[in-house]
Amino acid sequence: MGPSIKLEGITPESPSFADDGYGPPPSKWKGVCQVGPSFKAKSCNRKLIGARWYIDNDTLRSMSKDEILSPRDVVGHGTHTASTAGGNIIHNASILGLAAGIVRGGAPRARVAMYKTCWNGVGCSAAGQLKAIDDAIHDGVDILSLSLGGPFEDPGTLHVVAKGIPVVYSAGNDGPIAQTVENSSPWLLTVAAATMDRSFPVVITLGNNDKFVAQSFAISGKTSSQFGEIQFYEREGENDGTPKVKISLTQTTIGKVSAPKVAAFSSRGPSYIYPGVLKPDIAALGVTVLAAAPKAFMDAGIPYRFDSGTSMSCPHVSGIIAVLKSLHPQWSPAALKSAIMTTAALTYDNNGMPIQANGKVPKIADPFDYGAGVVNPNMAADPGLIYDIEPSDYFKFFNCMGGLGSADNCTTVKGSLADLNLPSIAIPNLRTFQATTRTVTNVGQANARYKAFLYPPAGFEMTVDPPVLVFSKEKKVQSFKVTIKATGRPIQGDYSFGRLVWHDGGIHWVRIPIAVRIVIEEIYSKIS
Repeated sequence: MGPSIKLEGITPESPSFADDGYGPPPSKWKGVCQVGPSFKAKSCNRKLIGARWYIDNDTLRSMSKDEILSPRDVVGHGTHTASTAGGNIIHNASILGLAAGIVRGGAPRARVAMYKTCWNGVGCSAAGQLKAIDDAIHDGVDILSLSLGGPFEDPGTLHVVAKGIPVVYSAGNDGPIAQTVENSSPWLLTVAAATMDRSFPVVITLGNNDKFVAQSFAISGKTSSQFGEIQFYEREGENDGTPKVKISLTQTTIGKVSAPKVAAFSSRGPSYIYPGVLKPDIAALGVTVLAAAPKAFMDAGIPYRFDSGTSMSCPHVSGIIAVLKSLHPQWSPAALKSAIMTTAALTYDNNGMPIQANGKVPKIADPFDYGAGVVNPNMAADPGLIYDIEPSDYFKFFNCMGGLGSADNCTTVKGSLADLNLPSIAIPNLRTFQATTRTVTNVGQANARYKAFLYPPAGFEMTVDPPVLVFSKEKKVQSFKVTIKATGRPIQGDYSFGRLVWHDGGIHWVRIPIAVRIVIEEIYSKIS
């Protein structure tokens, strides 16, 4: 399996990147191991097969003093995410005894290449990212995994997708506020964060024997022997010194809490840049993820650590995409994205209840919380049908939205933005009704018959024509039209959600989410 790419530093000493049992890098690999302080040529190996770093003068002047001018990871973000995507299988891992078990990347036999463009104290250089992406294409990476945020989309990733390389991005950590989702271009796979059913409870017992359950972590450290002088003391009562609060030791439990839930911090849709593109696309585990730690932690005897964020959920999906690409090497980035989305789990958690989205007031999750649902890697390997897209369609979309396309061509594209063959439908400004077209390709059993099951958004009627799709060896591709119509008198309102499901009578349930909003006055078309 070829390499995946991250745009932050790495800790080459981590067991997650050891090369025991690996052969030489793929023959197509053209990458390099760029040296620097604390990063020698031998820091790369047959697992970590490439490392580069990029910095400009402004970053050099402003970065933190503890940064290192090399691919070395100082903060730990890049190490954590890279091991989540493609780290080795490590037994008996834990953090001070908590979460003991096996750690492994989503694609544990993948090679890893690191392109460091983010620097402690400064952030990430846009110019550096573009250069890193260009180098990654040249070097021969197979997956681009970007645990980065940003409200605007750069064209560099579009060229990556046009080369057949999937690009997986984090959705951002500004939730639960609406319209905060980042990285919302249609060619990207944008990942929200969800919780897991592992927890670390402690029992707090008060003096009156009332008990409360909370969650706590503690790491080893030094106790200060220096105390400030007491400036004022006033005696107000008697205390015999008996403890008034007791806190139990932290434990690891699995299956005791409802999960998955969309994390409160996970950024939410709709996209304010492209409201006609439903985002985020998918959700994956991104809370208290145990993965490789930087060297400072390793030196303290802590080779693995917890972290949370959509930066952690993104590499989960990147690893899954790497496995899918090894199973289906001819699939395009759009096909891989479709397989991830159309097979997602979206209805019930581990207790048989609807999946919830955390926030100030928890609620049942909707597509603006988790896109198509929570990723289901086993089902994604055999999706039945895929919604594929040619790179030329993305270029038309990008050029016209940016004012770069011809007037005639862009009139056609603008009028059919909803017809971009995505595995989702978003209509932010429906007046009375709208029809949109989708095309699916059969990648399952050659002779198959799929029937449509409709779950229209509240306040709308939905029809599909034709309602049955029949495939054969000779006919692998079929198109259909979805028409959505407001019921009764159109009233300006919020989004309603539904879904369209194609079922073959067997194991394949091919689902896409739908988000629709009525807009009567033009002034409302750009706000939620």
